[in-house]
Amino acid sequence: MPAVVVIGGLFCYPFIYGLGLSLQPLKGGGMFADYRRFWSDPFFRDTTWITLKLGLPAALINVAASVPVAYKLRRPFRGKRTLTAILVVPITLGTVLTAEGLLDFLGTSGWFNRILINAHVISQPLTLVHNYWGVLASLVITGFPFAFLLTLSYLSGIDPSLEQAAATLGADWKARVRHITMPLLVPGLAITFCLSFVLAFSVFPSAQLVGDPTGTTHVMSVEAYRQAFEQYDFPMGSALAMVMAAVMLVVVSIVMAVRTLFYRGATGGKG
Repeated sequence: MPAVVVIGGLFCYPFIYGLGLSLQPLKGGGMFADYRRFWSDPFFRDTTWITLKLGLPAALINVAASVPVAYKLRRPFRGKRTLTAILVVPITLGTVLTAEGLLDFLGTSGWFNRILINAHVISQPLTLVHNYWGVLASLVITGFPFAFLLTLSYLSGIDPSLEQAAATLGADWKARVRHITMPLLVPGLAITFCLSFVLAFSVFPSAQLVGDPTGTTHVMSVEAYRQAFEQYDFPMGSALAMVMAAVMLVVVSIVMAVRTLFYRGATGGKG
């Protein structure tokens, strides 16, 4: 019990402290002055939409891509551990090294552009980094292994005898996936999406290294950092962090509400 209290305190204290700090604006105007400033100023308010435009597609792409890969790897076979280890390499590299790799590969003087130019496919380098697409690529590369491992664990927990029984009744693999596997997997995919979205929504290093932090990738975390550590307005930085938490909570709540419409219960396997 004491361990639970300590762990809970480690998570709750930063939130409570940040919430209290956000209600003490440096420029006055009342407890909620910084929140009013955020929603009334388009420069601040637009960061919400910019962050959602990155977080939602990245989470959707990662979850959608993880399903067919995990479906192929759900059964034991020779070399499965090696292949799985290769797929999760981006987690070991980290965001910063992944961003540096993207700059070397997708930059205007990177390998990708040089190959296309030498092959006479293009005459001018493509701008694939320091914009929205560079950050999205970084989020997909670093977020896919996380979504893949979660999806693989959910798929491994579905009893294979359910598909085998359907096969004996004449159902092809498409019918088995549509009527058995996916209905049992959707609740797990909802959890995977929520976790992937929270991970992508809090993007910071990628927005700085391979994005345009003053324009197309001016996300909420970048502005929170700028307010707190460049403008030394810690209450405003905390207010931005609280708004980030509120937006994530709204999206997660919607997804979890939709999740209740699908099957809930045991999948018949080890999961």
